[in-house]
Amino acid sequence: MARAADERPPGPAAEEQLQQQHVACQVLPERLAEGKPGQGFLSSFFTNNQKCQLMLLKTLETNPYVKLLLDAMKHSGCAVNRERHFSCEDCNGNVSGGFDASTSQIVLCQNNIRNQAHMNRVVTHELIHAFDHCRAHVNWFTDVRHLACSEVRAANLSGDCSLINEIFRLHFGLKQHHQTCVRDRAILSILAVRNISKEVAQKAVDEVFESCFNDHEPFGRIPHNKTYARYAHRDFQNRDRYYSNI
Repeated sequence: MARAADERPPGPAAEEQLQQQHVACQVLPERLAEGKPGQGFLSSFFTNNQKCQLMLLKTLETNPYVKLLLDAMKHSGCAVNRERHFSCEDCNGNVSGGFDASTSQIVLCQNNIRNQAHMNRVVTHELIHAFDHCRAHVNWFTDVRHLACSEVRAANLSGDCSLINEIFRLHFGLKQHHQTCVRDRAILSILAVRNISKEVAQKAVDEVFESCFNDHEPFGRIPHNKTYARYAHRDFQNRDRYYSNI
């Protein structure tokens, strides 16, 4: 991915924390092959690329989180085109995906995305970043609090901190566990793309947590599962119809 002048690879502490964890980051630490792999005719013969493209198509067509976000992006004047705004690529390390703010493109790490459920979470996470980029002036590279806010929102609204995901991580049973998970996931994502200390990342998240955790746009609620996401999508469509008739 295009790198900012002050952007450096994550430090050893961050790399250790990210081992065997899904972290869908706002900006990938590094984008291979000068930005993207070959996208010509032969690319379809590579198993990872073909699998990635098929899973992406299914996600865009069937996942209620993603369908709502695509409608919201279109409503905000940032319609998403699969050919233009998504790229399946090989990535370094354990990163699953990223939003490239310089090109308004979502990168999906075809060598790290394991299955359809994983694809669903990554696309949802990155579309939340894209939605934030569309609706607000986000200083991704110059203000770590802006990055922290979008990471809090992505962890909160993408389903990454759902009960079932936390059980698989053997993290459960704590009071206000959802908030704890969102905070921890946001910090990990920041450390994956910024060469800063954990203390600095924690401070940035703490400063924005209350307001950004309670910002549920465009869902209007925390969609804890697909049923909640379907209800949120229905409400968004009805809201859109209501305002169009005023």
